[in-house]
Amino acid sequence: MRKPRVLLADDHALVVEGLRTLLEREFELIGTVADGRTLVEEAGRLKPDVILLDISMPHLNGIDAARQLTRLVPASKLVFVTMHADPTYVSEAFRAGASGYLVKRCAAGELVQAIRSVLLGRPYVTPLVTVDVRQLASPGKRAAGPGRLTTRQREVLQLVAEGGSSKEVASALGVSVKTVEFHKARIMDKLNVRTTAELTRYAVAHGLVTA
Repeated sequence: MRKPRVLLADDHALVVEGLRTLLEREFELIGTVADGRTLVEEAGRLKPDVILLDISMPHLNGIDAARQLTRLVPASKLVFVTMHADPTYVSEAFRAGASGYLVKRCAAGELVQAIRSVLLGRPYVTPLVTVDVRQLASPGKRAAGPGRLTTRQREVLQLVAEGGSSKEVASALGVSVKTVEFHKARIMDKLNVRTTAELTRYAVAHGLVTA
């Protein structure tokens, strides 16, 4: 019997190695990646049964990566494994296409349980998060925060918060410097902030980047 094929995305080497040891007992780990953009590329190429991803990842955060993955590989089940336990993150993850959600302090065996559950078509949320799974399965009002920004604006916000210059952000996104500066101005207007430092604090607070 073929083992379910799993693609793992996390930018912490120790986490990756720990999960690799756990996963390889029951699943076929077909790849590991360290950032959101590479995750989208590899998922499109490998078409895994399950994708494990974090919320805070370099270059493209997990929520926005999930939105792309839902369109690119709709048959793949998305399971978030993250440090963020706030129900707001859980709601955003499920709206982006998640089937499962765990926090990194979960017991090791819970990840296996979650993967089995989503492969059977049942959503899974760790008991460490207080949230009603039935509400997550249906679209609702989007929470305040990064969700009020467009997809491109969130991408620009993350790259700027990671320290990228307008030229570097433009190169990463394949757009002009003027376009990046336009988006940055719109973001600052929407979020009512005035400096790049304030943008960075906002991105950290909403899990787009890590401090």
